[in-house]
Amino acid sequence: MLLLGLVHAQLSTNFYAATCPNALSAIRTAVLKAVSKEHRMGASLLRLHFHDCFVNGCDASVLLDDTSSFTGEKTAGPNANSLRGYDVIDTIKSQLESTCPGVVSCADILAVAARDSVVALSGPSWTVQLGRRDSTTASFAAANSDLPSPLMDLSDLITSFSNKGFTAKEMVALSGSHTIGQARCLMFRNRVYNETTTLDSTLATSLKSSCPGTGSDDSLSSLDAVTPVTFDNSYFKNLASNKGLLHSDQQLFSGGTTDSQVKTYSLNSATFYADFAKAMVKMGSISPLTGSDGQIRTNCAKVN
Repeated sequence: MLLLGLVHAQLSTNFYAATCPNALSAIRTAVLKAVSKEHRMGASLLRLHFHDCFVNGCDASVLLDDTSSFTGEKTAGPNANSLRGYDVIDTIKSQLESTCPGVVSCADILAVAARDSVVALSGPSWTVQLGRRDSTTASFAAANSDLPSPLMDLSDLITSFSNKGFTAKEMVALSGSHTIGQARCLMFRNRVYNETTTLDSTLATSLKSSCPGTGSDDSLSSLDAVTPVTFDNSYFKNLASNKGLLHSDQQLFSGGTTDSQVKTYSLNSATFYADFAKAMVKMGSISPLTGSDGQIRTNCAKVN
């Protein structure tokens, strides 16, 4: 992953200054509107960018519908019945197509919307590097293999992020995105019923009411039950009290090498914010298509 620095240099902060000067304000306005209508949408838009970048780079491949020549990523295990926010991205895209057609990529919209979502929920801001182009294909197989699972142990999480060029510290910082959003009962049922030694008993009792031993797979619970729609460091405080919702969350604070990092973030939100922002810039620069590679899709769901 030595290429990260090189790749990063191909993106720039003022990419649309001349070609579509209103791009960033249009995205921000649309995101604020969507998030104020439904706070959970902020987490959904952040997750879309993450699920895009971890599968063959930040190229908006996650937005492509299936075609006769490839099966896309929308129906892959980590994404099916789970990823959402496509409609918000489509709305932004159609607005930008009317003001500056063929200029702003779907991949850049995802990156900016992720940042604006975090800001809308009181989290940190960062300068988004721009100039990504959109892929002409997607990979169902890569989506199934490259995205970390909520069932992973710490060593597998570290490996999964390391494969994309991230340190364990950056992995912990990025996991802090679980301070917002919700998860389906299916994803944490085993933790509630079988991981009793590492799950706070009061939280377990309340989770069981909406997530029974069988059925209700799609019943939702907040990843951070304390401040579910505020981007803060409560997620890490929760982990330190055995209140992580997912198995993979609690693994970050389970007597392993990342415990001290979790503790640091639980005590200092400014440190978490700074590290999260840096890690997001780095994530946004995973293998982008630039120059004449890829295309600027007119419709984010299909190739031109």
